[in-house]
Amino acid sequence: MDQFLQHLANALIMGGTYALLGIGLTLIFGIMRIVNFTHGELYAFGAYMMYFFAVVLGMNFYVAIAFAICAGMVLGAAIEYLLLRSKRGADIDTTMLIMIGAWIVLQNTEILIWGSVAKSINSPFPIEPLTLGPVSLSSVRVFVLIVALALIAATYVLINRTKLGKAMRATFQDSSTAALMGINTSAIYTTTFGLGSALAAAAGALLGPVFVVAPAMGDLASLKAFAIVILGGLGNITGAAFGGFILAFAEEMGASYISSGYRDAMGFLIIIIVLLFRPTGLFARSERVG
Repeated sequence: MDQFLQHLANALIMGGTYALLGIGLTLIFGIMRIVNFTHGELYAFGAYMMYFFAVVLGMNFYVAIAFAICAGMVLGAAIEYLLLRSKRGADIDTTMLIMIGAWIVLQNTEILIWGSVAKSINSPFPIEPLTLGPVSLSSVRVFVLIVALALIAATYVLINRTKLGKAMRATFQDSSTAALMGINTSAIYTTTFGLGSALAAAAGALLGPVFVVAPAMGDLASLKAFAIVILGGLGNITGAAFGGFILAFAEEMGASYISSGYRDAMGFLIIIIVLLFRPTGLFARSERVG
């Protein structure tokens, strides 16, 4: 039981950042109907921005996280404005090719600027772990979970309790009618892509100090984000949050009780099972954003 509780705690830590990835991706799909292949690279971008602000510039650790998230939002808004706005209404093949091209450009730009050698980010937290009964966790991982949960809650409130969120949901339901009601749908699309990108960058900025920062780190993150969205149901924010924790739990238990080599495989095995028995996702519903 002690070992199980430790694994459960580890899964909660990773689940928070997985949920951020999934929410960001499902938000973009739910409103814009864009399959965002750059999502993993925006995750890596957040980690590199954390390295830039915290290590290269020597900025305060907590301020660096905020700056990295803002940088991710700006980059996401720029991608939507420069690459997608003129192609709005185009067929899905066109937008997919655009996003695949942007993904390749972003990854190679990271290699050009930062090189292929992994970077490390030191945190201000003590090395000694926090112990609560049989569970032992590093302070930085606890911090990651707290911030991730706060961002998830803030996103939920934004979507469901603010005028901006109401405009986003109206645009999702019927963009033409929303425009007739005075909503600037172009601004909503840009804001949505920026918000989804900021959440991906937040996940990267939070996990950068926990692991290492490398150009290829976004590849697996992108696959996991799509897996989370499939688990939760396309466009379902609440489902994406739960999907992130489910995927993290499956990976942790698979790595612990079967083999660490099957950590990633266990998560995708669950995806296959879900697609077989519930193709719309575990938490799918008629209105998918919210």
